[in-house]
Amino acid sequence: MRKLKFLIILIIGILLIPSTVMAEDSSKTEEKEKVNVYFFYGEGCGYCASAEEFFDSIKDEYGDKFNLVMYETWNDSDNADLMEKVADARKEEPKGVPYIIIGDQSWQGYDSSYNDEIVDKIEAEYEVSGDERYDIMNYVDGIKSTATADSESYAGDIAAVIAIVLVVGAIGYGIYFARKKAA
Repeated sequence: MRKLKFLIILIIGILLIPSTVMAEDSSKTEEKEKVNVYFFYGEGCGYCASAEEFFDSIKDEYGDKFNLVMYETWNDSDNADLMEKVADARKEEPKGVPYIIIGDQSWQGYDSSYNDEIVDKIEAEYEVSGDERYDIMNYVDGIKSTATADSESYAGDIAAVIAIVLVVGAIGYGIYFARKKAA
């Protein structure tokens, strides 16, 4: 009888693992995803520094709505190539840095007169559902989209939970039969 109680407790424990993991994941999906703001810049560029200062200045108020994804292009040829690919995907000719992309809109160069327009675009994109939001990186060759990365991560989490359940089940099964043999 004691072995049967142990087996029942083990099975209940195994069944609770996936439900607690899934409960944690469902709370994450209720939270809105932040908007990606792609910022291509050059180290030492005065206009880029001004744009970066602007983004820093709005973080307190809007930081929960956007991710600033920065790519330094003057000293990093991979980032310079990425900027070219992004511009090609947008059917634009990059005129230099800063080059800022939010959703389906871009700004080449920077002037403080862009500030309200940039904030308005962040807010507008934030209101769009994450899976319906336009993200230029989904259209650039050789770049994995963030949506794909998230779904692969979720699939990996499920695979990990299944592996844990199988390992715990095998251990419990081994313990049960080891004790049965010893008795």
